[in-house]
Amino acid sequence: MKNKKSYQVLSAAQLKYLAFISMFIDHVNNGLITPLLDGRGSLLVLSNIFSILGRIAFTIFIFFIVEGYFKTKNRLKYLIRLLIFGIISEVPFDMFTSKVYYNPNWNNMIFTLALCLLTVWLVDYLKGKITNKIIWYLLSFVIVIGMSFLAMALSLDYDYHAIVLAYIFYIFYDRLILGAILGYLSIIKEVYSFLGFGLVTLYNGKEGNQYRWLNYAFYPAHLLVLGLLRFYFNL
Repeated sequence: MKNKKSYQVLSAAQLKYLAFISMFIDHVNNGLITPLLDGRGSLLVLSNIFSILGRIAFTIFIFFIVEGYFKTKNRLKYLIRLLIFGIISEVPFDMFTSKVYYNPNWNNMIFTLALCLLTVWLVDYLKGKITNKIIWYLLSFVIVIGMSFLAMALSLDYDYHAIVLAYIFYIFYDRLILGAILGYLSIIKEVYSFLGFGLVTLYNGKEGNQYRWLNYAFYPAHLLVLGLLRFYFNL
C-alpha cells in the first residue's frame, strides 16, 4: 500500500476476523432472534444492535476481493477456490435462509464474491489492452452493468450492490478514503454500513496471521449450524 498513514493500524487478518464476527452476529440475528420478535422488549433492542453490527461484514469482504485480486499469486486458482466453496456453501445457506435444502431463488455470498472477482479481472484486463481511457471507462461501465444484471439473474446475495462496490474499490484502489466514501454512497440505504467503510480505511496493507482454509470453511460451517438450529427449533 502506497503512502500508509499513521491511523492505518489494522492488518488484513484483523479486518477479516472482524468481518467474520460481524457476519456471525448478523446471521444469528436473522436466523435465531428475528423469528422470535414480537415487536417490543429487550429482544428487539438486542436485534437492532446486532443488525447494526452486522452491517460491517459486507464492505470488508468486497474490499478484500479487490485486494486479493491484486495480491494473489494465481487469480484463476483464486476464482476456482471461490466457486468450489460457493458450491459447498449452497445447501447450508439455503437451510439457514429458507429452511429448505435448495432454493434457486437466493444464492450464497461466495458466488457473489466470485462474480466480483471476475468483474474486476475483466475490467483490469481491458485496461491493459486499451490505451484510450475514455473508451476503457465506457467499456468498463458496460461490463459492470452486464455483471450487475447477471448477479440479479442468478439471484446472488447482495446482487448488483456487490458488483458496483467492487468496481469502486478497484477504480479507487490507491485512494482508499475516496473509494470508501463513494462506496458508502452507492449503498447509503444501509446507513450503518459506514462502520465497515470506516474500518476498511484503517487497513495497513499487511497480511497478518491468517488461516486461509479456516477462513473459507467458516462460512459454510456456521451456516450449517445455524440452519440446523432453525430446523430443530422450527424458527
